[in-house]
Amino acid sequence: MTERVAATPGLYPLPDRAKETLSDLKGHQKGDLLSGDESEAIVAAYDEVRAEYVDDQLDAGFDLITEGQGRWDDMIAHPLTVSDAVETGGIVRYYDNNNFYRDPRVVDDLGFSGDVADELADATDLLADADGGDDASLAATLPGPYSLADLATDEHYGDAAEFQAAIAEFLAGEVEAFPEHETLFLLEPSLVTNPPAEGDESTATDAIATVADATDADVVVQTFYGALGEKLYAHLVDEAGADALGLDLVAGDRDDTVYNVQEFGSTDSLSLGLVDGQNTLVEEPETIAERVEWFESQIPLEGFDRTYLTPNTEVFYLPENKYRAKLNALAAAAEVLD
Repeated sequence: MTERVAATPGLYPLPDRAKETLSDLKGHQKGDLLSGDESEAIVAAYDEVRAEYVDDQLDAGFDLITEGQGRWDDMIAHPLTVSDAVETGGIVRYYDNNNFYRDPRVVDDLGFSGDVADELADATDLLADADGGDDASLAATLPGPYSLADLATDEHYGDAAEFQAAIAEFLAGEVEAFPEHETLFLLEPSLVTNPPAEGDESTATDAIATVADATDADVVVQTFYGALGEKLYAHLVDEAGADALGLDLVAGDRDDTVYNVQEFGSTDSLSLGLVDGQNTLVEEPETIAERVEWFESQIPLEGFDRTYLTPNTEVFYLPENKYRAKLNALAAAAEVLD
């Protein structure tokens, strides 16, 4: 029988009061971005945000808890921006929306930072102390190596494949320092929006496999913004070393996604993007459950080991009250399906 698990792998929106506090403490200029050596006041402000994220998930009834990435100045590039080998460039649009990030320009050999591991250690401590935390497990989140290489600028390695491999080794080193975690989500929107050229698919999947091999946890390669191309999808199933692929059932043509699974099979588990991470309309739990049942009915399999019920993108774009409502809807949908 398929296990259904509600989860939200991406960046959470900063609470309004935290935005004001951090704006006063950090400023708005390029030099005011996080560098890994923030003041005690900034650290304390982000500690409060992290605790709120953990409480929100536990209150919703989640068993798989993400740290929330409240410290991240952008939605993908953060692990690079705190590296000594990276300089901050100009403002770049984040995919096809109205959010922006500072271009991380890699100017030297990438080395270990441990920044994300420290965040996860703090989240682990929060879970240990929280009511209901004993029954919950930690989910780690990182940008996938393909998307991170796609969004960054290489001013050091000089070769696209070498750069992608270097990003993968960098992320694998970060993962090896993580505290115990049940699941690792690798966010890979660029696999949909700017897929590898034909013939380069294995370079991308090898990079993902490098990161996946660095953990004993279940690895979910979470894609969004539509359906994957057929050939790339087949490569991901066969070569990426993932326990689950994340498939967007909100954006794009769902029939294309269903065709990929019917034609090329799937990973042992799947992660389904079921609620719109960029739209304030809150889906009913029954609607979410119906989407899961519809998708599973299209697949000629007896079932998956696990189906993750997730937003189709990060929930960073949503107001506080809407993101919490979507957490509650996902958790309730998992109960409806049980």
